[in-house]
Amino acid sequence: MRKAPVQLDEGTTRYITLLKKSLTRSIFEDVYRPLVYHPESLKGRLYPYLKQFLARFRVEMVKREPFDPKVREVGKDWPAAAETMIGLKRMDNIQECVLSVLKNNVPGDFIETGVWRGGAVIFMRALLDVCKDKRRIVWAADSFAGLPKPDEKKYGADKGDKLHQETTLAVSLEEVKMNFAKYGYLDEQVRFLKGWFKDTLPNAPIKKLALIRLDGDMYESTMDALTVLYPKLSVGGYVIVDDWCLPACKRAVEDYRKAHHITDKIMKVDWASVYWQRSAK
Repeated sequence: MRKAPVQLDEGTTRYITLLKKSLTRSIFEDVYRPLVYHPESLKGRLYPYLKQFLARFRVEMVKREPFDPKVREVGKDWPAAAETMIGLKRMDNIQECVLSVLKNNVPGDFIETGVWRGGAVIFMRALLDVCKDKRRIVWAADSFAGLPKPDEKKYGADKGDKLHQETTLAVSLEEVKMNFAKYGYLDEQVRFLKGWFKDTLPNAPIKKLALIRLDGDMYESTMDALTVLYPKLSVGGYVIVDDWCLPACKRAVEDYRKAHHITDKIMKVDWASVYWQRSAK
């Protein structure tokens, strides 16, 4: 694979910075947030039905909350309209990893497992564009229907998980494609894998990967992705774990690394996320 130029000039750097701020809505002082309730509370049990009812009239309930740029920077709030909720620090991490694999000619495509509204993978595609890499594919893997119900018998770490009840996490494939189109990146270098990871990833036509970004929240989703994708990761490639802050996800990563004798240093991105670079097969 021919090396792509990765020395970004001032104009390109300004564009990338603006794109990150737009995808995270860090550049806009939005004061509305989606309503999020604990699934086991009375409000949490009733809200999905109310939300579904209001959707018939194109009405959505939100709450007013002061915009805090420091909170948005580290992805600690839940933007109402942004294409990603991961914040600027985790976007910077994606940029660092992408430019590293391009600079060092690490072979393979990019993938995110769990894309929500698509912001992180849109950004990956944009980086390929500005670096004039025409060969790599960005894969967006998601159910596009929210998270699965926990398989508590097989994956005890997911016992009691209620994320499958959070309707805000269910973003349709059509909406994600529209978000790609808004930024001009819905093209042949983007592929979508719709369905549960256990069903889609084993049969996906992916030969090699240079970047794996895990954002599946649960033990099952994280383990399913690592089991299939990590053997395809090239030496010098990166694994980013968005949900290291969640005990079930962290345990899945630790279990996989221990079982496969992975000792590469885990590096912190922010309060929620970590990453490491593969040093050996």
